[in-house]
Amino acid sequence: MTDVARVVIVDDDRAIRWVLERALAQPDLKVECMERADSALQGLLDNPPDVLVTDIRMPGIDGLDLMARVREAHPDLPVIVMTAHSDLDSAVASYQGGAFEYLPKPFDVDEALALVRRAVAHARERQRPVVVPEGLDAEIIGEAPAMQEVFRAIGRLSHSHITVLINGESGTGKERVARALHQHSPRAGQPFIALNMAAIPRDLIESELFGHEKGAFTGATATRQGRFEQANGGTLFLDEIGDMPAETQTRLLRVLADGEFYRVGGHTPVKVDVRIIAATHQDLERLVEDGRFREDLFHRLNVIRVHLPKLAERREDIPRLARHFLAEAAKELATDIKVLTPEAETHLTRMAWPGNVRQLENTCRWLTVMASGREILVEDLPPELRADDGSGTVSGDWRTAFRDWADRALAAGHTHLLEEAVPDFERILIETALRHTGGRKGEAAELLGWGRNTLTRKLKTLLPALADGE
Repeated sequence: MTDVARVVIVDDDRAIRWVLERALAQPDLKVECMERADSALQGLLDNPPDVLVTDIRMPGIDGLDLMARVREAHPDLPVIVMTAHSDLDSAVASYQGGAFEYLPKPFDVDEALALVRRAVAHARERQRPVVVPEGLDAEIIGEAPAMQEVFRAIGRLSHSHITVLINGESGTGKERVARALHQHSPRAGQPFIALNMAAIPRDLIESELFGHEKGAFTGATATRQGRFEQANGGTLFLDEIGDMPAETQTRLLRVLADGEFYRVGGHTPVKVDVRIIAATHQDLERLVEDGRFREDLFHRLNVIRVHLPKLAERREDIPRLARHFLAEAAKELATDIKVLTPEAETHLTRMAWPGNVRQLENTCRWLTVMASGREILVEDLPPELRADDGSGTVSGDWRTAFRDWADRALAAGHTHLLEEAVPDFERILIETALRHTGGRKGEAAELLGWGRNTLTRKLKTLLPALADGE
């Protein structure tokens, strides 16, 4: 494959063609300009470029129609749509038609160049085979020592019917662990029923758990089984058990002791055989001390405790989790699997993740929809995630973060750390200095404390795309 990418620009505005042709005059780009879409169409169909840049409003065939016809024959061709009428309808129509990106006029020429390079990288990345991450249907992913302890607990409990209490912050995956405990137990062939205590109004919790008889209260037009009966023979997962009202705690304690209960409004005892797995993000011992949770119920539930670590305590799992969630999101949304660049993967690994695994999963779903290319760059992340330095605040001591990175890299068995760190360190400083000077290399060199020749030499090695020109 040649290193020179062919870019075709279609726009009836001569000034726009002139500006883009000169902005894209780079050693790795070959630019062809055309005035009308109807005369360009057949050539694009017969010999598609690496990237198509087209205006929307033109005489004859408009840009959206041109994009539709070309993409019908070449669905992987990235199309950048330009328009001076940058309204919502134009943006929506562009993306719905499959545009790689939408560029409103007037645009910054550097932005246009960067966007074309992104599109070229996207086109070439599409030609590489995608490897679906192993374990797409895995119950739980985790290679960190803390997660291995969770796996060991699930293994030890695989022949047991014993009550389990799972504790961990919100978003750490407590229900996934509960399902795994059920699926690897003698009850695997029976129902797994989940109920979140925090999501049920207080006056409906007893009816949800134990069911009700017809006429037990207004609206009870028929007898209804509760979650205990639905889970008979299987497992009942009670999430956020710390939010259970005191009166319901008393009834639950009796069920655990006797294995039977009465439906709301009922007079006949119902016998059930149910394994209880409870979960909470709260400190149940503190709730017991404060009188908000029954001590005898706590001891009934706290037979075996499984602790789930925060995502920040298992950072080595983040790349594999992200690949898993990106593959899941692509499957769910019927689209291509997005791939993290090494820089984006490193950034995600260093983040604080206060929302834990759930936040990472939602981020991957967001990126699948919003990232324009197949490769996900750091710049594709939402602004609040780009600013996350892993300390839980937007600002932080970079030296501490750098020391933490070195500790993790050495613990993971990495060698030659200077060869890995120094080029990245210099590249970041150069990019930042050039951004502050608007690309003026002499001023950037002064900001960095280098001579102009030193900056030029570094650019050729670290950022060859920026080495030419002023």
